[in-house]
Amino acid sequence: MIKSNHEDELNVFPLDSAAKDAEDISLDQNLRPVSLSEYVGQESVKKNLGIVMQAAKQRGEVLEHLLFYGPPGLGKTTMAFIIAREMGVGIKVTSGPAVERAGDLASLLTNLSPGDVLFIDEIHRLNKVVEEVLYPAMEDFALDIVLGKGPGARSIRMDLPKFTLIGATTRAGLISSPLRDRFGATYRLEYYTPEELQKIILRSSGILKAKINKDAALELAKRSRFTPRIANRLLKRARDFAQVGGHATITKTVVDEALKLLEVDELGLDKNDRRILDALIYKFNGAAVGLTTLAAATGEEEDTITDVHEPFLIRLGLIIRTPKGRQATETAYKHLGAVPPAPTLQNTLL
Repeated sequence: MIKSNHEDELNVFPLDSAAKDAEDISLDQNLRPVSLSEYVGQESVKKNLGIVMQAAKQRGEVLEHLLFYGPPGLGKTTMAFIIAREMGVGIKVTSGPAVERAGDLASLLTNLSPGDVLFIDEIHRLNKVVEEVLYPAMEDFALDIVLGKGPGARSIRMDLPKFTLIGATTRAGLISSPLRDRFGATYRLEYYTPEELQKIILRSSGILKAKINKDAALELAKRSRFTPRIANRLLKRARDFAQVGGHATITKTVVDEALKLLEVDELGLDKNDRRILDALIYKFNGAAVGLTTLAAATGEEEDTITDVHEPFLIRLGLIIRTPKGRQATETAYKHLGAVPPAPTLQNTLL
């Protein structure tokens, strides 16, 4: 049997483990909802998942393979844990970069129990050799193993317990077609509304035993980049600020002071977001800028700009992507107190 030489490097744990998960090791596990009914937002995804899981239970079958994609921090890992819990099975967790060899994947698959969930985060980062081993495992629940080399090599097939693979990715376009087509259902997780984030913050504050009023929760929600992970992170920092400052309750004033200290403005922009806007407006005088040039000017990695900052700035209408590159909008100029160039950006795009 294929055997990994570094199995201990893989982040693998059962459903009831208190270990930190691969998506965000800084978040307390007990802040995560444990059922679909507790999960706030993503109503369409929850409704579809509820039907799929109920049907699988009624037929006594293993849940088919699922793929979740969307920006980071929206709850893909949380959803995988909820699915495993509601199906009454165990879950093992790893990530694409951690599964370096076919032997790593074989070790994971052969240690699954019938019906278990294998969750692979950042699945688009699996290397091609590992991915090809995954194909028969997903389709036929079998491993094809080659023994020996050269003319004397032979192939054997090892049966696997039926399992559910749940993949998660922030970049669905990088998943190869053969792998994507083997998932029975694909779901996109959308950004959250301030009202949904307010509910999450109020729930989390109860778990953290941090008193917060609704206005303060809504203010935190508005500055959380439409993302639950960031909402919980800002709540913790506001809690720290209130505790050190001797405030019994987190109020809107406390939130304003705490986020000012964190350099998060009223739109939720941090200093790195503003550095990007500053570069577009001041360094390049409003001209369209290519990604490589913008990364060099701001000292950020290209992937960080495209995956973390750009989606948020585009959603707020602060930058646009043109054939020539990224460009700041009039809204961005006004937010930073700068004077838009003449003629306006809108006129140049007509």
